Amino acid sequence: MEKSSLSGGRFFLVTVLNVVITIFEFIGGLLSGSLSLLSDAFHNFGDALSIVLSYAAHKIGGRQQTRTNTYGYRRAEILAALLNALVLVVVCVILAVEAVRRLFHPEHVQGTVMLLVAIVSFVANLLSTVLLNRGAKHNLNVRATYLHLLSDALASVGVIVGAVMITVWHVNWVDPVITILVGIYIAIESWPIVKQTLGILMEASPNLDYEAIAADIEQLPEVEGVHHLHAWQIDENNIVFSVHVNMDDLPLAEIEPIYRQIETLLCRKYNVNHVTIQAECHRGEHEALFYDQNDWRHE
Repeated sequence: MEKSSLSGGRFFLVTVLNVVITIFEFIGGLLSGSLSLLSDAFHNFGDALSIVLSYAAHKIGGRQQTRTNTYGYRRAEILAALLNALVLVVVCVILAVEAVRRLFHPEHVQGTVMLLVAIVSFVANLLSTVLLNRGAKHNLNVRATYLHLLSDALASVGVIVGAVMITVWHVNWVDPVITILVGIYIAIESWPIVKQTLGILMEASPNLDYEAIAADIEQLPEVEGVHHLHAWQIDENNIVFSVHVNMDDLPLAEIEPIYRQIETLLCRKYNVNHVTIQAECHRGEHEALFYDQNDWRHE
């Protein structure tokens, strides 16, 4: 990711914008009686906290590896992304419950105040999403924060539409309906991030064609078999890969060039960043591609 797309200045500006929007919408929501404005105010407050957390996680994730963290601190950004997405889902559920209550017990809403506040909020949220757009393309942590801001911009559009309808037709039930619809959209957009971050934290295998990888490695003249293959992700951009390969009893000086060929293949064709290879003559030559603990017990 380009350094400028995650600069402290951008994060600071976006944070200030969200704090200002939060205060503005909270006051506007109280004055107008609009649930959707109040919900958006709390949502923006959560966004401000999310941005601070996102930036802190990005800084931590950039630290070098240490004796106690030999893979570095990149998982900090994954944890931040998971937390941000989960907060969004929880907020959506809380707002949906309150919106349903208001559907059965409608409250008066001042559409004009609601409309003015929603327009200002939309412009500010749109500016925030533009500031973080480039960073969101290559970083799961920033993408979660970006979704916070994008959902706020879309929520503001919904509030604007609702404010116009309330002002023109005096249909106060539109306010909680918009709150529910925006909440559903946010939850749907957040779920893929929750799923992906949980997969990374549980060290689920990345989406690679492992049979094709094994076939490519076995095409090397010196390699006779591949087994005990493992792959996992440190974050969404860094894949760690380990594999055992069977080959003839060769001197170490002849094995190292084969290692380099395998590493180059995995890096260029499959975007693997870190490769560990164990050479063996006959051990494990009849075992499956993926490790089975029962195979080890019976050796």
